[in-house]
Amino acid sequence: MEGESSWEPHPISHFGSEVAELEPVSGSNNGGEAFVVCLDSILPDDILERILSFLPIASIIRAASVCKRWYDIIHSRRFLWANKLPQKPWYYMFTYSEAPAGYAYDPILRKWYSFNLPCIEKSNWFISSSCGLVCSMDNDSRSRIFVCNPITTDWKMLLEPPGVKFPDYSTLAISVDRKSHDYTIVVAKSKQVPGDFLQWEFSIHIYESGNRSWVTSITEVFTGWRGGDESVICNGVLYCMIHSTAVLGTAERRHGLIMYDLSARSSHTSLMRTLIPVPCSLTCGRMMNLKERLVMVGGIAKYDRPDIIRGIGIWELYKEGWREVTRMPHRFFQGFGEFDDVFASSGTEDLIYIQSYGATALLVFDMSQKQWKWSVRCPVTKRFPLQLFTGFCFEPRLEVAC
Repeated sequence: MEGESSWEPHPISHFGSEVAELEPVSGSNNGGEAFVVCLDSILPDDILERILSFLPIASIIRAASVCKRWYDIIHSRRFLWANKLPQKPWYYMFTYSEAPAGYAYDPILRKWYSFNLPCIEKSNWFISSSCGLVCSMDNDSRSRIFVCNPITTDWKMLLEPPGVKFPDYSTLAISVDRKSHDYTIVVAKSKQVPGDFLQWEFSIHIYESGNRSWVTSITEVFTGWRGGDESVICNGVLYCMIHSTAVLGTAERRHGLIMYDLSARSSHTSLMRTLIPVPCSLTCGRMMNLKERLVMVGGIAKYDRPDIIRGIGIWELYKEGWREVTRMPHRFFQGFGEFDDVFASSGTEDLIYIQSYGATALLVFDMSQKQWKWSVRCPVTKRFPLQLFTGFCFEPRLEVAC
């Protein structure tokens, strides 16, 4: 099918295990003696490195199979660290409800790759990504946490996080330092206080890759609010979406954001004092870090029916207030459904991906160009009417390891 290719990710040391030497090119000099030029000897290494660095990540991986010299250059430490030209984020779509099988979309080549993710066992796991690394957490005990690079398949399992076991709600967020490649992982847990529907215990647990250990940074009891499953780290600050437990009717206060400064890690200030209202009445919200800017994609609720979605908007947080970026044109919004939580969305750099749970159509919004467009059609069809799909995006990078 057009736009579809097979993709077999292997550990980076396996790429190029079967290589072919470049063939010499024959020619003649004004009809005189024939001469032979070996293409492999024309360019010095530094020029060849520069040329290869401009390729999309998928082409770089394939270029490693051209010949031994190209393989050695691409897998050299100098190339891996120098190859930092921005790569547009890929979107991974889970195409089955239980199994984690799916396809990855490359927006540069506009191709879908049949793709197997390491570590993730089910499509309903919690997933967060940053700078080439993907963090996943099981949806049962919330105690199994993995970090992996989907391109190189490098991965590791983390220690079990502290805090209450089997929380009612959890969030997962990862942030990778783009210079050192050290990373921070945050798990926020929310559990109802026994016998009290309005009281919810909320705790934040932080893992640093440098010291390979967890700390419980803060624990607080919320009244009338509970944690959810949306969080993101932006500019060293953790943002978590919380949900009102009050009786429906106060539509504007169904959702809110709380902030926690991961560098200060102060437990003296109540998290509820940092509450930021959402920009309007929302059915759901998706938060993402776009170049250290906090962006939210939200389902806009009807005025008289807060459980019905009438549109999808994009907002950017600016000085603790929201600035509307755009709203999805109606021609794109048709087909997303109308009840409550109907879409998945994630993004990084300048791209935002939005996907209906009920279909494989993938909509892309470019923040820099303010442009909407559909991706190439995903090469999968629904197996049964109620089949659901979801996904997430990640940066394809070679140099970032767990």
